[in-house]
Amino acid sequence: QVQLVESGGGLVQPGGSLRLSCTTSGIIFRLYDMGWYRQVPGQQPDLVALITSGDSTGYVDSVKGRFTISRDNAKNTVYLQMNSLKPEDTAVYYCNAHRGLPRTEYWGQGTQVAVSS
Repeated sequence: QVQLVESGGGLVQPGGSLRLSCTTSGIIFRLYDMGWYRQVPGQQPDLVALITSGDSTGYVDSVKGRFTISRDNAKNTVYLQMNSLKPEDTAVYYCNAHRGLPRTEYWGQGTQVAVSS
């Protein structure tokens, strides 16, 4: 059975930091591109950070310089370090695993991040 389990969300004040973790099982983790998405009510999830199986990274413009995605293949885990948090970062954050051949995609259950004073 494939599982992606996110943790580390919570309530933080503007300017604060959180580190999200996504631990996977049931997949050959090193072969997957891993992404963090966030979703606000009534909208589709939006990709905010990506790390490929080859350790290339990418970020949406709104989080560049504040968020860092990383992976630990020995622990089958991807992380999202979030610094200088803003109220507009408030969302449910989802972990995603993807590969193209064969075409495969998995999602975690999500973890809530709330940024408020």
